[in-house]
Amino acid sequence: MSVQTNQSLSVDCAVFGFDGRSLKVLLIERRDYNPETHLDRLKLPGAMIQENETLPRAANRVLAEATGLREIYLKQMEIFSDPDRVTGEELEWINRYHGIRTERVVTVGYYALVKLDRRMIAYTAEKRAQWVEVESIQHLAMDHKQILSTALGHLCREMLQSPVAFELLPRKFTIRQLQNLYAAVLGIEIDNRNFRKKILGSGFLIPTDEREKGVSHKPARYYTFDKTAYKRALKEKLRLGFINNWRY
Repeated sequence: MSVQTNQSLSVDCAVFGFDGRSLKVLLIERRDYNPETHLDRLKLPGAMIQENETLPRAANRVLAEATGLREIYLKQMEIFSDPDRVTGEELEWINRYHGIRTERVVTVGYYALVKLDRRMIAYTAEKRAQWVEVESIQHLAMDHKQILSTALGHLCREMLQSPVAFELLPRKFTIRQLQNLYAAVLGIEIDNRNFRKKILGSGFLIPTDEREKGVSHKPARYYTFDKTAYKRALKEKLRLGFINNWRY
């Protein structure tokens, strides 16, 4: 028995990664792209859901295909249901590519966070995907620019309330890397001294004996995130408050 595709419901995922300097998002090239059309070439990873899938299962399928990862930080955000979100040539492309016939597609938006290492970059390159700096993106297929902007807004709010930032960093990181990440996502300048005082005072970082190598400046110490300490604080109903009192 073949699995049927739902002809009016899809999932689209904004997959974020951080390269140490800027926030990037994974974009894929539209299959069967024809440069003679007025369609944009790049889009977010996404797919129509299958009739035997839940929405989270469909989103995880999309992410596994795009990143090669099965365990990934994934969060549902909003439903994009404007009747005119996909029309004209875009709707024709969806019908042709998926072999369906529909007049409207509602999509459920997700965002995911991955550690942008060499293995990840190599895997996505083989899939003809690319990591693009979020701030440089002007146009995307369909309403994917709106979905990306919405996902970024959700990520900003979550980073102010939880330690989700550590999902984007390697296991060992410097204070500077962490500060650069917050600055890149929130789009702000952060005072180095104040940030360092606040983050170390949170009690959620564990210093290691390792330092940077091969750098022209004084090698910085590496830290790890203490999940146990954070969960303990959460149980005691303490809030992650080292963000709200920064002075920029």
